[in-house]
Amino acid sequence: MRNQLYEQLQSFTEYIQIEKHYSAHTFEQYRHDIEEFYVFMKEQGLSSLKDVEYSDARLFLTKLHDHGLMRSSISRKVSSLRSFYRYLNREKQLTDNPFSFVNLPKKEQRLPKFFYEEEIQALLEACGGDKPLDIRNRAIFELLYATGIRVSECTSIQLKDIDLGLSTILVKGKGNKERYVPFGSFAHDAIEQYITESRPKLMKNQTHIQLLVNHRGGALTQRGIRLILNKIIEKASLTGKIHPHMLRHTFATHLLNNGADLRTVQELLGHSQLSSTQVYTHVSKDQLRKTYLAHHPRA
Repeated sequence: MRNQLYEQLQSFTEYIQIEKHYSAHTFEQYRHDIEEFYVFMKEQGLSSLKDVEYSDARLFLTKLHDHGLMRSSISRKVSSLRSFYRYLNREKQLTDNPFSFVNLPKKEQRLPKFFYEEEIQALLEACGGDKPLDIRNRAIFELLYATGIRVSECTSIQLKDIDLGLSTILVKGKGNKERYVPFGSFAHDAIEQYITESRPKLMKNQTHIQLLVNHRGGALTQRGIRLILNKIIEKASLTGKIHPHMLRHTFATHLLNNGADLRTVQELLGHSQLSSTQVYTHVSKDQLRKTYLAHHPRA
């Protein structure tokens, strides 16, 4: 039976990679969640997925709670198993889905952290310098703040994806979905200077089509961008840590605070669901309330 379990897991992981085009990170999460459930099945003496009942699914959920997992992590694991069973139902390998009626715990309402405009200005000033790496670092910061793209999307940009004439980038997002994202004049100037002045010097004897390169001329990684941003915030003497996603949050928050509509921000961020974008309205309302309380004479 153990062989059958892993054959089913192998079949499912091939499906989410090939047909669903899930990222390597998402693929690993699904695989880990299902293997964790397999360990639970062994503890409960369940040798086959068809032996799992609703009560077993509830017990698994209870064990996750007892281990102190966050509600968001528990929700993800239940979703992984629900999708796994749904796939096996579709393939006629199973007839039931014990996770269909398991209620997902409500996620904690955590507002995304973002930078205020004066903090962004301090970070931009910390990007100064005329060395090739300084020019590259400013281009990266301007690009992330101007477009709100994910770091994974940023590192995958190729030279041909940049249209300086129209000031747009072709971005390849989650599930290989493509979208065009515009950028402003400051980002335009920073990117153009990087491409014409900095990148040729950093490339040395290498040839490849990736936009962003490291100090050896190779393609810049996501870890490389995180290190660059950490150096920028350290140079700016701002308290706290910077995470690349904070620039994405800042992009969305500043747009909404300055009057952009939610649907436009959704399109720019590449969110498939409007609910993913709506979290930023809470941030905007909070900012408006603080501004009101600080400035209204009878607040």
